[in-house]
Amino acid sequence: MGLEKIALYKKKLNMTTEELSTRSGVPIGTLNKILSGATKDPKLETLKSISKVLGLSLNDFDDNDFESHTLAAHFDGNEYTEDELNEIRQFAEFVKNRRKS
Repeated sequence: MGLEKIALYKKKLNMTTEELSTRSGVPIGTLNKILSGATKDPKLETLKSISKVLGLSLNDFDDNDFESHTLAAHFDGNEYTEDELNEIRQFAEFVKNRRKS
């Protein structure tokens, strides 16, 4: 899934796991499990928090190149904002990638 990029970017930023935990709000135990490979499928919110601190997008965790697909999303007749659509796209790619692992 590309989770090894967390360690790579953490190292590039000279950031300790403790610092990443503090800045992202992700418990250090959770980070250690992700970094050791014990957790192969972290929650989306966890990845969002980590990626924000490391300056990455969720797509950066994707080892595969996905073709962009148009996503039309509606809920009770209200269209989503562009930011919400981007999050939905990222989540859809995350789910696809998880299936391939």
